[in-house]
Amino acid sequence: MTRTLRVLLALAVLPILVAACGSGDDETVTPKAAESGGTVTTNLTIVSDDGAGKTETWTLTCDPAGGTHPDPEAACAALSAKGTTAMPAVAKDQMCTQQYGGPQKATVTGTWKGETVNASFSRTNGCEISRWTALKGLLPDAGGAVAQ
Repeated sequence: MTRTLRVLLALAVLPILVAACGSGDDETVTPKAAESGGTVTTNLTIVSDDGAGKTETWTLTCDPAGGTHPDPEAACAALSAKGTTAMPAVAKDQMCTQQYGGPQKATVTGTWKGETVNASFSRTNGCEISRWTALKGLLPDAGGAVAQ
């Protein structure tokens, strides 16, 4: 095989490899800062699955922090600090390291800053692990407890 042919073949395969790296997670609605009636509304349900059959469901409100979440203050702080970048799904064309962080999954649904949220989280590659880690305090740590 000539060098030119190898280069052309590599260029032809590259878009396929890049496209395969995205999460394909289309159900997430990106929350936007919005005010309703002068107050910002956060009312979320967090469902976590430890990957071994144990699921937990928590509610969370912010301003003031409350709900059944084990640490609502830390959860609201995590959302405030990293929610804008960590809540949206990984772009389909985003290249991610192919590492496995564990079987844990979580969903966050409801309203955040007055906007509808439907976000899914996992630990199946480097991008997803980064999203999970960024929301330390809101989502459980790898062992199933809320990371603080």
